Amino acid sequence: MNIKEVTNYLEELAPLNYAEDFDNVGLLVGNYQTAVSGILVTLDTLEETVDEAISKNCNLIISFHPIIFGGLKKLNGNSYVERVVLKAIKNDIAIYATHTALDNSKHGVSAKICAVLGLKNTKILIPKKGVIKKLITTVPSQDATVLRNFLFEAGAGSIGNYTNCSFNTVGEGTYQGNKDANPVKGKKGKLHTEQETQISVVFESKHESNVLKALNKHHPYEEVAYDIITTENVHQDIGMGMIGELPKEMSEKDFLFFLKTVMKTDCIRHSELLNKKIKKVALLGGAGSFAISNAKRAGADAYVSADFKYHEFFKAEKSILLADIGHYESEQFTKNLLVDYLTKKISNFAVILSEKSTNPIYYI
Repeated sequence: MNIKEVTNYLEELAPLNYAEDFDNVGLLVGNYQTAVSGILVTLDTLEETVDEAISKNCNLIISFHPIIFGGLKKLNGNSYVERVVLKAIKNDIAIYATHTALDNSKHGVSAKICAVLGLKNTKILIPKKGVIKKLITTVPSQDATVLRNFLFEAGAGSIGNYTNCSFNTVGEGTYQGNKDANPVKGKKGKLHTEQETQISVVFESKHESNVLKALNKHHPYEEVAYDIITTENVHQDIGMGMIGELPKEMSEKDFLFFLKTVMKTDCIRHSELLNKKIKKVALLGGAGSFAISNAKRAGADAYVSADFKYHEFFKAEKSILLADIGHYESEQFTKNLLVDYLTKKISNFAVILSEKSTNPIYYI
């Protein structure tokens, strides 16, 4: 098995186009065609992580956080990032990162936290924009059914719980081919009128390549006319954070102690206690202060995330309990998620959970 085969499985769970624009995901070090000897899964890639991969005969590190985030202008070993990259290259170890691609997955980071906390009736907290596209094309009406079906097979036409969705209108199309044309209908040099059906279908951006291949392969015309539009519609199953309900409501203090125990954290920073019961919980792994307003609008009793600044706690405004459990702590189960997923996909291959804690923060 080569690296590309492994990452194809990962990208079924967390397609790279789910990632935020600022992010750096995918294969950061290495070659997709390299044969894989073993896979080490980690939250962060540090020098000791590469050492662990070497000792366990793993030449592919699957990391949640990307070791290369900004641009690298030099590789002199003067920073921990440069030293990690140099050591990986010297030892022929590839590094692949999922980060916000997995954050935005329905079965990703936040879903794992929901499972650990036992939340029910979960849904995405901030559905993502820009991942629903629309294809509009015209085809001779007699060929419309066949083309539609091939587009559906390629991933187009799915909306929520519905598949094979399309909108179709019948009209007249005109064209006139020049001397080099080879028209399927009509004759070159003469204006031709054809009864055509305009087909409109939506699709997730991750399917765009397959949809275009199906369109160009199965459309009968020599020149295929089409438009692709990126819509502003949100995708309810793709996005940051989740919100769900505890099986039983708790007092604020009981909830915080429950959170402290289950999430294995030594410290929880929280906003003012309001003497309210906690039932509906919103959460987001990693730095999530940007979603406080989303949690409030969603009617959450508590919002669990990390890296809140001093003034951001004021945003609770006596309407929600904010709980900062720590960045590492909020994402710690992500590597378990990836190991479980890959082990099911690659049942006869070594997928190893890193034993190293990469948390840079300590408490006294």
